[in-house]
Amino acid sequence: MAGLIKAEDVTLVKERSSLEDVVREHVTLKSAGPRSLKGLCPFHDEKTPSFTVSPDNGTYHCFGCDKGGDVISFMMEVEHLTFSETVERLAGRAGIELHYEDGARPREEGAGRRTRLVEAHRVASEFYAEALISAPDARTARDFLRERGFNRSVAEHFGLGFAPRGGEVLAQHLRDKGFRDDEVVLAGLVGRGRGLYDRFRGRLVWPIHDITGDPVGFGARRIFDDDRIEAKYLNTAETPIYKKTQVLYGLDLAKKAIARDRKAVIVEGYTDVMAAHLAGVEQAVATCGTAFGADHVRTLRRLLRDAPDQQPAKVIYTFDGDAAGQKAAMRAFELDGQWDARSFVAVAADGQDPCELRLSGGDGAVRALVDDATPMFEFAVRTTLRRFDLDSPEGRVLGARAIAPIIAAVRDQAMRAEYLRTAPGWVGLSEDHLRAEVTRAGSGAGRTGSPQDRRRTPDGDDAPHDDAPPADPSMPAPDDRDPIVRAESQLLECLLQFPASVPARELAAVRDTDFTAPAHRSLFAAVMAAGPPGERTPAAWLDDVRGNAPQVVHQLLFRYAVATLPTRLDPVTGAPQQRYARSLLVRVREVALQGDINTAMSELRRSDPASSREVAQRLTQLQKDLTLLRASLD
Repeated sequence: MAGLIKAEDVTLVKERSSLEDVVREHVTLKSAGPRSLKGLCPFHDEKTPSFTVSPDNGTYHCFGCDKGGDVISFMMEVEHLTFSETVERLAGRAGIELHYEDGARPREEGAGRRTRLVEAHRVASEFYAEALISAPDARTARDFLRERGFNRSVAEHFGLGFAPRGGEVLAQHLRDKGFRDDEVVLAGLVGRGRGLYDRFRGRLVWPIHDITGDPVGFGARRIFDDDRIEAKYLNTAETPIYKKTQVLYGLDLAKKAIARDRKAVIVEGYTDVMAAHLAGVEQAVATCGTAFGADHVRTLRRLLRDAPDQQPAKVIYTFDGDAAGQKAAMRAFELDGQWDARSFVAVAADGQDPCELRLSGGDGAVRALVDDATPMFEFAVRTTLRRFDLDSPEGRVLGARAIAPIIAAVRDQAMRAEYLRTAPGWVGLSEDHLRAEVTRAGSGAGRTGSPQDRRRTPDGDDAPHDDAPPADPSMPAPDDRDPIVRAESQLLECLLQFPASVPARELAAVRDTDFTAPAHRSLFAAVMAAGPPGERTPAAWLDDVRGNAPQVVHQLLFRYAVATLPTRLDPVTGAPQQRYARSLLVRVREVALQGDINTAMSELRRSDPASSREVAQRLTQLQKDLTLLRASLD
């Protein structure tokens, strides 16, 4: 662990930091007598000033809410920082070098280097913002914003910009401002090939700020059809100041509203954050090129101040209404136990995201979407039940078994009892039957591994040992004795180790539902969500895959990422032949198509004359698809 900041350095930081200057960044102060200043308290709503500052002794106190302290406690409270973060930030402002008890730094970057990297981003932000207005080729970016209801003042409020299409326009601008090549490359603003090149050239860019408001990265959207990088969005790669699993877009703007209302709204994209804020949902934030995860939870907990002894805070997720959105919601449900906040899911009836909803229904529609959110538990149960035919006795029994672990995982005994009274109606079984399934699920059935059998994963989370099956009853360990499941495993091994060996066009036809093993479905969905590796290193791409996968399959991912492929490999690259990967694709797709054909044939036998024609046409097309698929290997 990193050492504590030496006490004498903390004292020096307090001595050289002006409380008055720091407070004035947040509060309008007026003289209240000799050596005393007064203003409206930043920590609670008031009409008459009761927040008093004494510059001479460096203290403040609010007579309305009874909060007080020194410059460190003020910045901690108003900026929502930890003690160490606050001292480091103040030290950077005062030009003080900090020392630590064991000689280590709590962060890998020095204060001076961080300052330089942040300043490079600030210069880049200003450059991009000016280019959005004046660059000859920025009209497409402005049209993109205008079509989504964002005018110039909105772009300026959120700091949007445009990266000119020239190869190294920003790189040269940063050089002119005195930045070294190694600094701008380290910052992730510029890449290095035969020379330097701008990473986000020809794209609409959003500056990404940390919780304190410092610019630390960018998100960039493709707007030109001839952009050589096909990925719709590019995000800053990991840098000393940018950790994608920790930053949230819009948090610098939303933090006061989140802390004030003890409510956070998590949306899926940059334009959704903008639309939500403009509609009055000021608590909206979004992840930056990765799935919402445990580090994001920790970041928001500091703002929500959630604790078991008070009214729960609220976390509202908005997701698209498609299958991917439902999967994202279920991944969020897995994180629900990591905080005491009550979680909700908001999905528009027609599947529109907040940006689309604002265009079609106005600001009120966005606010209504958030206000009418469904409790996360109910959404998780209903989403799980969609997999079962509740019109049949077998489907109802299987559905009850599937949702039992969800109910058993609810920690609040009173809430669990309420869910046990409500959920039977959704399944169509008696409360006694469901209660028995919940009792069985909560007794340890299906759980694997004792504490001593568990180890730490690379990201520090407890996880089952590699040889243990996933600890989720709904996602058992894949049985590789089944030849179909084994083919799925080998395809995933190819995808995780050599993604370029799997033909992209054929891969696009594969669905996660084509996989028979639930854990394989989850892993494949994570691979597809991460997209092609592009400019990412293999390690960074695999990390993105892991970020999109639920914790329960992380060990399976690690195993497949290092497994030996049972085929002849290229002696130089170690990659398998493309025919091998294609044969696995065909095998997985073939089994799925055959299943669809069997279902269609069964449906045809049971259909009435009015609908049999449509079913017959679908069956004919499926049979053609299967024939073409098998012929593709010849």
